[in-house]
Amino acid sequence: MAQTFPSLPAVPDHSALEREVLAWWDEERIFDRLREQNRGGKRFSFIDGPITANNPMGVHHAWGRTLKDVFQRYKALRGFDQRYQNGFDCQGLWVEVEVEKSLGLNSKREIEEYGLAEFAERCKERVAKYCKVITEQSRRLGMWMDWENDYHTFSDTNIEYIWRFLKAVHERGWLYKGHRSTPWCPRCGTSISQHELFAGEYKELEHPSLFVRFPLNAREGESLLVWTTTPWTLPANVAAAVKPDADYGLDDGQWRMTKEGGEYQRVVKGEELVGLEYEGPFDDLPAQQGVVHRVIAWEDVSLEEGSGIVHIAPGAGTEDFELSRVHGLRVLVAIDESGRMMPEYGPFAGLTTEEVEQPVIDALRERGLLVEAGRIVHRYPTCWRCGTPLLFRVVDDWFIACDEIRRPMLDANATVEWTPDFYSKRMDDWLRNMGDWNISRKRYFGLPLPFYPCDCEQLNVIGSREELEERATGGLDQLQELHRPWIDEVPITCEACGKEVRRITEVGDAWLDAGIVPFSTLGWQNPEWIEGGFATGAAKGLSGADLPDHAYWEQWFPADWISEMREQIRLWFYSISFMSVTLEGRSPYRKVLTYEKLLDETGREMHRSWGNAISADEALDAMGADVMRWMYCEQPPGQNIKFGYGPANEVKRRLLTLWNSVSFFVTYAGIEGFGPRWGDLEQGPDGELKPLDRWLLARTQQLVREMEDAYERYWTPALTAAFESFVADLSNWYIRRSRRRFYSLDEAAFRTLWYALAQALRTIGPVMPFLAEHLWQTLVAGPCEEAPRSVFLAGWPEVVAELLDDALLEEIAQTRQVAGLGHQARQASQLKVRQPLRRLVVQGAPLAERHLDEIREELRVKQIEFGDVDASELRVKPNLPVLGPKLGKELGSVRAALEGGDFEELPGGGFRAAGHELSADEVLVERTGKQGWAVAGGDGVTVALELLVDPELELEGRVLDMIHRLNSMRKDAGLELTDRIVVTLPQGESDLLAHEDWIKEEVLAVEIRADSGQAEPEIAKA
Repeated sequence: MAQTFPSLPAVPDHSALEREVLAWWDEERIFDRLREQNRGGKRFSFIDGPITANNPMGVHHAWGRTLKDVFQRYKALRGFDQRYQNGFDCQGLWVEVEVEKSLGLNSKREIEEYGLAEFAERCKERVAKYCKVITEQSRRLGMWMDWENDYHTFSDTNIEYIWRFLKAVHERGWLYKGHRSTPWCPRCGTSISQHELFAGEYKELEHPSLFVRFPLNAREGESLLVWTTTPWTLPANVAAAVKPDADYGLDDGQWRMTKEGGEYQRVVKGEELVGLEYEGPFDDLPAQQGVVHRVIAWEDVSLEEGSGIVHIAPGAGTEDFELSRVHGLRVLVAIDESGRMMPEYGPFAGLTTEEVEQPVIDALRERGLLVEAGRIVHRYPTCWRCGTPLLFRVVDDWFIACDEIRRPMLDANATVEWTPDFYSKRMDDWLRNMGDWNISRKRYFGLPLPFYPCDCEQLNVIGSREELEERATGGLDQLQELHRPWIDEVPITCEACGKEVRRITEVGDAWLDAGIVPFSTLGWQNPEWIEGGFATGAAKGLSGADLPDHAYWEQWFPADWISEMREQIRLWFYSISFMSVTLEGRSPYRKVLTYEKLLDETGREMHRSWGNAISADEALDAMGADVMRWMYCEQPPGQNIKFGYGPANEVKRRLLTLWNSVSFFVTYAGIEGFGPRWGDLEQGPDGELKPLDRWLLARTQQLVREMEDAYERYWTPALTAAFESFVADLSNWYIRRSRRRFYSLDEAAFRTLWYALAQALRTIGPVMPFLAEHLWQTLVAGPCEEAPRSVFLAGWPEVVAELLDDALLEEIAQTRQVAGLGHQARQASQLKVRQPLRRLVVQGAPLAERHLDEIREELRVKQIEFGDVDASELRVKPNLPVLGPKLGKELGSVRAALEGGDFEELPGGGFRAAGHELSADEVLVERTGKQGWAVAGGDGVTVALELLVDPELELEGRVLDMIHRLNSMRKDAGLELTDRIVVTLPQGESDLLAHEDWIKEEVLAVEIRADSGQAEPEIAKA
């Protein structure tokens, strides 16, 4: 017994609909049932790059999480067993900085005064809070994950796995303590690694621009002219660098690089200046005692800006520091870890690099060394977490040498399939140019580096908690977790000399935490499965994640697919690859999807201070998750997405085509009592099918093939494009051309449209799961008792070979092309669509001849002829930008032949003129109708509409106008489709009664009459 189809409102309330679906999924345990259904099937391994649990999720996070969910849902529809483990990044600077803000702390000293134990507890509390927030936001987005078993990177288990990696690195001889100049954040009080430097934001900042004289000692009246934008580094100057093979000129007593057209007293090569000694600008400072300033050679001196002579301060720049090693220069450290000048810098001591700018400029002016002082705006690196401008400082940090692993990492990357493919080269470029990995941070709440140096020069590296406990000399009773300050209180015995040694105070780079997860979460080399074994230490109570055994790791490693944004090439992709190649000699993933940045809808970056930021919660409520997901999916991932309410409203408008198509179906299915059959979705409807039915069935198979291909290629823009094209065909052709068949119980039409809609929902479910689920309940699960309750339990639709019909698809494609050109010709003639016409002539679309009735009805024409169109004038011009380079001197003769009409039209839209064959894209074609005709053409097809409207056609046009008007009146009156009406026409429209039966049928009238006293038509419910 067929059940009634529920009706749909005029437009969907996406947010309300989605909340209802979320509640229903939970109530019916749909996700759990899906996992049970697929358990034991083929495995699809996905590893989630952890999201940082220090703030709510943003709309940029939602892009990545949407893509992850789309392809996991698709693989689930194909029956794949999956892990669904979400990850949270839980420690490091990103968490510390936010906790500092919340506590009102502004320096490392204040953190230490607050107390490291209390600070660690506040960090853990913040992480726990935002794990919950992000989980709810992700669920609201429609993301299906095993939310009870997340991994948290600050778990003791994760930390132990990193210790094992670091011990392996040490055993290979790659681990070393380096003394070098590194990027430094004065607010965070720690160094920044190379990959973090790239992760940070380069901002347009304004700095001083100074030209300063360095007087030469042995040449009275001569000076070096140097340029700098960092005045704070001048008190630490020890050398000046010139390019050896560049020309330098003496102008007004100052040596500088020569400029074209400049006049100089003397010109020499830079190498002639090398070795000259000069007076430093601040030789009187205690820090400068004993420094001999001299000119050195440097091939990389830039001649693009400044004076061509670079001031060198090895304590304040990476390149400067490397030059100090080559030339034996003194290294003067100018600033402490908070970015303030050191005590040995006299009057400048204690000032920040910003505060010292003016005192330095004033001192240079007083000493007669300042030539010019201005300002410059340039791109400058800032801290990736707090946004503070970075400085350079010489410090001792711990590094992993990269020379030996570079080639193996490149080889591993060659095995990976990247989407888009050009990102593979970006990864290669990064690997070829990466420096040694700076893994230490002078901070607090992070991975405790397990390094215990001894005075005997032995570096003790602990590889596990078990080893720590075996070698500990005390402090284990208070070791609640592997974090500071508790780990700091556990000394060990030196394995070389037996002395008690303590751990260094540094913590590790946060990318070590995330980089180890392909090993730690899957149980690499773990002998036995431990329930809850990953939720240890700080993660205890936040998750129930197990620690699997090594057999499990072998099943799920490497990942079949991962996905993160492009900047992760230098971050997470790099770190997991580095650690995997080190431990296993291969890539931890087979395929990767990468995407760009999210901007506002005008193309600007989103910032709260600019008023253009949209929070994820706001977007989910105002736009709806499906609309957001659609925007993310239709965006080519290699381009920045422009996100905002304008694009969202456009997506909502386009999705109405699907909504209205389903609404049309359920309305008439309810009226006519149609009952669907689940079996139709396996082999398709049978019985007496019309050509248009067979076309829609074939078009549905084509959709399934196209969607499957796009999913398998991990290319979401093809998904949305294929689906929108299909829905447009279904709505604008099948329903339009079959509408009257639904006014009665035409079984074939109902079964065909139901089949197409249901199969389409199964293919688009991963992209917009809420709308697909809601419409599945409406169309399938409700009325069809044997159907799966959820679209996600229904599996992926199979292509039915017997329903494929490429020839029919091509026929309808030509038919629609003719119809489209016919509408184009009508619009050009400014004839209204409802005005019937007498004749249409078609040239170049022979397959459309089998669908004359559809063309007649679509274009409202009485007669259709197939043959040459002689009712048009054809003008052809050369497409100069294309043909000019191709033909050269021959272009003139071709142009003359085209203008004179001396050409031959070729199949496919091309032409032959003056002995040259011209393709369709090499010419510009203009067709104009002769008097009384409207002509349109394209892609080798031409149509001509006869425009003469005789009295019979004019009357039919008025009938159609009246039908349209009366149906609008029915809608305005709120009448149901089952309601019948009585129509009263003005006497002046009585001639329309010649088509009384036609009007009755179209407006559902039982009676039509004319009344001389009536000025306007009226309707009344019968």
